[in-house]
Amino acid sequence: TAGVKKDIEKLYEAVPQLINVFKIKEKIGEGTFSSVYLATAQLQTGYEEKMALKHLIPTSHPLRIAAELQCLTVAGGQDNVMGVKYCFRKNDHVVIVMPYLEHESFLDILNTLSFEEVREYMFNLFKALRRIHHFGIVHRDVKPSNFLYNRRLKEYALVDFGLAQGTPDTKIELLKTAHTEDQQGSCSQNNPTMAVGNGVSVSVTAPKQIAQQSASKAADKRSSSLSKIQIKQGRGGKEDSVHHSVQRSVFGERNFNVCSSTYQENSSTKLIKQSKMIDVSSRKLVTKKKIISTKTVSNGAARKAASACPSNLICDCFATDRVCSVCLSRCQQVAPRAGTPGFRAPEVLTKCPTQTTAIDMWSAGIIFLSLLSGRYPFYKASDDLTALAQIMTVRGSRETIQAAKTFGKSVLCTQVVPAQNLRTLCEKLRGTNGSCKRSQGEVLSKSVNDSALPIAVDKQCAETLGKQTQHLKSFQEGDGVLEMKATDMKGWDQVPDEAYDLLDKLLDLNPATRITAKEALLHPFFKDMRL
Repeated sequence: TAGVKKDIEKLYEAVPQLINVFKIKEKIGEGTFSSVYLATAQLQTGYEEKMALKHLIPTSHPLRIAAELQCLTVAGGQDNVMGVKYCFRKNDHVVIVMPYLEHESFLDILNTLSFEEVREYMFNLFKALRRIHHFGIVHRDVKPSNFLYNRRLKEYALVDFGLAQGTPDTKIELLKTAHTEDQQGSCSQNNPTMAVGNGVSVSVTAPKQIAQQSASKAADKRSSSLSKIQIKQGRGGKEDSVHHSVQRSVFGERNFNVCSSTYQENSSTKLIKQSKMIDVSSRKLVTKKKIISTKTVSNGAARKAASACPSNLICDCFATDRVCSVCLSRCQQVAPRAGTPGFRAPEVLTKCPTQTTAIDMWSAGIIFLSLLSGRYPFYKASDDLTALAQIMTVRGSRETIQAAKTFGKSVLCTQVVPAQNLRTLCEKLRGTNGSCKRSQGEVLSKSVNDSALPIAVDKQCAETLGKQTQHLKSFQEGDGVLEMKATDMKGWDQVPDEAYDLLDKLLDLNPATRITAKEALLHPFFKDMRL
């Protein structure tokens, strides 16, 4: 396209050294911090070799760029970890040249992979993770688009170390001092709270608040100038450009209306930090167009009132689904959040300050979950607490709360959500359980116990807040699942228990006990595969 041609011309202008060496063909990828181009290099032998040129955005910190290069040079080049060929720089423009691996789109091949191919894919992913974790590198952004796969050649490559961090004993010197370019989300308060469904909410409390008990309500009785606002409910976030109906996400962000922070001003008013996020209890249906009316204090007023709170006051919101002004006045929790939504581990979502290589193993577990269920992306949420609530619908609320305690977080969920059986869930989503024969839109008799998930019974709430559990349940009952013919099973009718045992260990909510890459390679699931 004209836009791509213009970008290529600009790249040549920014880094003129490239002109004599490479012929840039096309742009093959674009992310937040870089763009990737396919180019050919004319070798002395006369042979043209394909290369991938990664152009880092000029605002990237020099130390971050150097750290990424060091990850590629020290850990890369073997065990399915991408290496580096050359690096060019002109002023603030840096281009990293890497070998080019022709690869398939994960979404395009997801439902055509045989079970044996999935086993090989995961085995090779763990080889790459074992390699980088050995050097004390936490990738932070493990996902299908960062693990290139050539199906024909059976070649793999873990790429993109732009968000990488070092463990305390990392062997990558520059990661010891590199500053994490952690992009903080819109929720800046200490104790975010989210509505999960009709009368169900989830909140996360920092360790300082765990030890404090209720003492005084004086801080909550301050007078505030209230303004009445009306918010028209939108249609939600854009869907990914997915053209395969079978491969749609189990959860969609359009199904959520999240209250990210509330505290009680009085018995009839909720103070809401983000004006576009409202609490279900204060929501009123005004018209058929779902215009919502609620009393809200502006962000500025909330902060002004909160900052006036004496620092020695004890909070009054511990173990409740709201955030008091005392907590709003405290310093923010600071923890790395870098990564891709849907692949972030529970300890990342709850802002645990100590994050290890275990976060990469969780992300690998999410990839495995997509491969076994045939759904990508499996999780899709607009914010961290919605993502945590979605994890609860699969792994269980009690289990999540218990795991959070191990890393100093108090998670409150007002309704118990049981954990799902991973085999049952994946087989129903993939359509290999023999009981999901149906065409799109047909109604099946219920195959899931009503008590298995918190279902929003109020019609109005179900349309806006309670759909993540409804959404999962509808898939479990066969919605959108296409029957697989016996001739097309490709081994999916004989998935061993070891596969789901490994998945369970990867999706361990406790990072301290989550399986490591080295342990995963020795798991019985890979018993006849060579290291």
